[in-house]
Amino acid sequence: MQKEIKILQSGDPGLRKISKEIKDSEILSKKIKEIISSLKIAMNSQSDAVAISAPQIGELVRVFVISKKLFDILEEDKKPLKEEKRDLIFINPEITKLSKSKMICEEGCLSVRFLYGKVKRSSHATIEAFDENGKKIKRDASGLLSQIVQHENDHLNGILFIDKATDIKEILPENLQTLQNAK
Repeated sequence: MQKEIKILQSGDPGLRKISKEIKDSEILSKKIKEIISSLKIAMNSQSDAVAISAPQIGELVRVFVISKKLFDILEEDKKPLKEEKRDLIFINPEITKLSKSKMICEEGCLSVRFLYGKVKRSSHATIEAFDENGKKIKRDASGLLSQIVQHENDHLNGILFIDKATDIKEILPENLQTLQNAK
């Protein structure tokens, strides 16, 4: 049986702290592997989760995970993706480029249950990081993936989406299901 991992909620002071960069020599350590495993457990415990960052489980290190479920969402919107569907791990991520073009995104957060609001984000982002194998990666992101990368990177800097959001509404799970079925 998997252990339950608590997802911190807004009001917890840990969510407002800036996460520390992980030393190169620690990227492949047992501790970082355990944090990544805990992130996946916490994320997969929530049916609507597409990403999670280390501060959300009380670990103030620069790591976030994007769920492989995101690829199914992207395929619904566009054409099938060529890459393997797997969770994406970003260690010591750095957004190196943001587009001037913006989009208004509907956002929610596992740490701000069940509030949703509109956030202005760059429509394209370039991110560099290390993956779970210590390999340097660079990824261009657009649309939903760009939004998620920016949202999770904000977490690493102690910022919650509600700090930037407008039109914030509470939508409880039973009402969220009704809205999704109406689409």
